[in-house]
Amino acid sequence: MRFTLRTAALAAVPLSLCAVAGFTAPSFASEADAGPTVSYIEHAGIGLTAEDLGLNDLQDQGESIEPSLSETPVAMHAMAPALPAPAPAPVVEPEELEGRPLSELVAELAGTETPDEETDCLARAVYYESKGEPLAGQLTVAEVIINRAESGRFPSTICGVVRQRGQFSFVRGGHIPTPPAGSRDWRTAVGISQVAMRDLADGSAPRALFFHARHVRPGWRLTRVATVGNHVFYR
Repeated sequence: MRFTLRTAALAAVPLSLCAVAGFTAPSFASEADAGPTVSYIEHAGIGLTAEDLGLNDLQDQGESIEPSLSETPVAMHAMAPALPAPAPAPVVEPEELEGRPLSELVAELAGTETPDEETDCLARAVYYESKGEPLAGQLTVAEVIINRAESGRFPSTICGVVRQRGQFSFVRGGHIPTPPAGSRDWRTAVGISQVAMRDLADGSAPRALFFHARHVRPGWRLTRVATVGNHVFYR
């Protein structure tokens, strides 16, 4: 807003009386100010304009004085790159495994973890009964245990067959020991057990229910089916 000459004159009238009486207007500047002291009367007489105050020219009252949003500076914040999500474990579909050699199947399914309790019991039996033997021999041992569970002559679960009293020497009081998880033989046993449970390959002793080490002579009156690795298989 602009001060008119009339406004300045009205402001000067009462103060001029103080000047006549010999008083001067008090100065509110600090003694530390280096600038010259200006009386209140002189301040009142100064006409201030919009340009003096650094205001926008308001001659056109119809215009909006709000700044345009397009001209408003926007703070740009650097965004931290998102960490990649952990890759899920690959899922191998059954059709991708069909017809592949046993060695490839075991390499594909080998690992330190088993998908369920039944597969875990089977893998432990394979490990303690046939670790280090040819893959075909290990698979045939696994199939004997599965055949027993399906025969109706033995417990109906894999774990029940393995824990059955007097059948496997590595089991004590129904307890199946835990193999060393980081060993290569354990990883192979896990692969073999999954091949057998998924019926992805056939062993070398069809429908066999019994086996023993080659150095043993039990005198069984059973049908001998095959000799694979270090074991002789019967039904």
